[in-house]
Amino acid sequence: MATYVDILKSEFPEIDTEVFDYITGVLNCGGSDFEDGEEVFDAIGGVLQEVSGDCKNEEDIRGICLQMFNTLKLNSCHQVQRQVLLDAPVQLSQISAECESASSDVQGIWMMKRGQNTTVDAKKLEKAEAKLRAKHERRNERDALKTTAPLVLDEASASQASSKKDSRVDQSGKNRSYDIRIENFDVSFGERSLLQGAELSLASGRRYGLIGRNGLGKTTLLKMLASRNLRVPAHLSILHVEQEVAGDDTTALQSVLESDSVREGLLAEERQLNAHIASGTADSQDSVRLSEVYAKLLEIEADKAPARASVILAGLGFSPRMQQQTTKEFSGGWRMRLALARALFARPDLLLLDEPTNMLDVRAILWLENYLQTWQSTILVVSHDRNFLNAVVTDIIHLHSQRLESYRGNYENFVKTKEDRLKNQQREYEAQLQYREHIQVFIDRFRYNANRAAQVQSKLKLLEKLPELKPIEKDSEVVLRFPDNFEKLSPPILQLDELEFYYSADQRLFSRLCVSADLESRICVVGENGTGKSTMLKLLLGDLTPVSGIRHAHRNLKIGYFSQHHVDQLDLNVCSIELLANKFPGRPEEEYRHQLGRYGITGELATRPVASLSGGQKSRVAFAQMTMPSPNFYILDEPTNHLDMETIEALGKALNKFKGGVILVSHDERLIRMVCKELWVCEGGTVRRMEGGFDEYRDILQEQFRKEGYL
Repeated sequence: MATYVDILKSEFPEIDTEVFDYITGVLNCGGSDFEDGEEVFDAIGGVLQEVSGDCKNEEDIRGICLQMFNTLKLNSCHQVQRQVLLDAPVQLSQISAECESASSDVQGIWMMKRGQNTTVDAKKLEKAEAKLRAKHERRNERDALKTTAPLVLDEASASQASSKKDSRVDQSGKNRSYDIRIENFDVSFGERSLLQGAELSLASGRRYGLIGRNGLGKTTLLKMLASRNLRVPAHLSILHVEQEVAGDDTTALQSVLESDSVREGLLAEERQLNAHIASGTADSQDSVRLSEVYAKLLEIEADKAPARASVILAGLGFSPRMQQQTTKEFSGGWRMRLALARALFARPDLLLLDEPTNMLDVRAILWLENYLQTWQSTILVVSHDRNFLNAVVTDIIHLHSQRLESYRGNYENFVKTKEDRLKNQQREYEAQLQYREHIQVFIDRFRYNANRAAQVQSKLKLLEKLPELKPIEKDSEVVLRFPDNFEKLSPPILQLDELEFYYSADQRLFSRLCVSADLESRICVVGENGTGKSTMLKLLLGDLTPVSGIRHAHRNLKIGYFSQHHVDQLDLNVCSIELLANKFPGRPEEEYRHQLGRYGITGELATRPVASLSGGQKSRVAFAQMTMPSPNFYILDEPTNHLDMETIEALGKALNKFKGGVILVSHDERLIRMVCKELWVCEGGTVRRMEGGFDEYRDILQEQFRKEGYL
């Protein structure tokens, strides 16, 4: 097998010995560190170009470097003997004791040291060596950081201009308004500016939807409001549903009741006063105070609180048995639902919700939509579920270009109003541009005409006074691509036949389960949480072994799986490029960059630690990782969590163009309607196909709500 030494000799037969020694030394010492042919070219390409003169162009040299890189990788286990320059002639026949096999007429083999003259530019040699040294130093620093330095993430900060009058009114406690107006404020994340000179107005009792592309700062803005880094009137209560409820021995129902601090405080005071009275240590003031406490409990309808808390929990999917379970018995997803239930029960003056539908199934989303439509105080919700926004919000706040723009109405109204506004702005810009050109023609024509000097000056002043309109900035279109360069497979592709599965014998999850899919399938799976949707996907994947029954998969089937916890399982300490390189080693960096670019992770984003990316950006990295091997079948479990609307739209289009099969678990009605041709409902230990599609499923749920008294 040819080595890089053989390639070097054959391609450059007249190479100077000193240069030959230098090149082989570089390759021999740094062979294991080179990642691709380009790095070999960076190290020795300039030297080879000098040696070849006009015989080979740059592309030829790059090709030779790639060949040598391949031999380095293939022959990494073999040591290539370094060529040695001799200071004096040596007769091999006198050294070797094994010359007996040589012919008698051979008097000796001589090796002579060549002269020191060379045609290679010494500066280029130094430059090549410096590049290699710098590469080693960078790699060593990166490795040292990975092993010793903890990951330090940037922190968000906010600043705003406020008048002394507003501050005095707020501090005096005389401000009784429930409206919120924050003017001229900035928000940044590390060195990155998210908002500049922005204004936010929230009228009491209105429900606002905060929308915008991933990574622009929506979640950060909510955190700044919740922490009061942005000035919100002190008398307003704020609740930000961000973290799951801690697990302890408190029951789910009691945990929700305890979120109403006013009620809990009054009940505690009532118990204390009654204890004093029962012990005979009470005075007259205790009886008076007890009467006041009873009056306040009556005023806030404290006796109805358990029933109201139970209704909220039931709406979010907690059965009566689950409501009596302790919080430590629930998974993280259910504890997030519990945090939402606590916030809804507490009824703060300002409720901040960040993607509340991510943790909910379709049934719970429909209930939440109906519940929030009658909400009395102010809501600011970040959501990328357009159906949820259409059903709930009264106003839209659009975050883009480091500012906030408000629109009246729901999401559909926002889309229409925004399109009309952009058309009007474009017309104004074009009209002004035409007017400016008309004036400029007059100025250019009569600039040197003394009789028209006054008119020219007047036109110049007119141009200066005209407001400078800028061309419309349109958001770049999000495009996702799922590679489909594979051959068609003949059915059956993937099926479960008479399958039975359970985690424990007393709780049978599936019985006689029969489902099948092919490369034409566009299937959506729906059902309440806990009915086995994710388990069924793992059975289809072959990750779980059924108790009985058969799983059949085509021998050439290659499945790409997106887990709803996929984002949480990414290595947060490396950048996106390193993430792909660790998962799929041995490819050039440009290939990783190109793959990430397909999903909008470009430029500086690809070199930032994954931990510093927004939830939506992490999802895009997960998509890039999933599609790298070019699967011919995708199983996607809640892929829209954290994605912005533009990316969800692009995901739907990409799945429609994809030539393989798709099974999708999702609660996003828009995506379901875009992609799926078949609806599977997971319930009662089986999976059944619903012929009427999503409309029929939604109608069934609405009817259940009416029967249960939730509507």
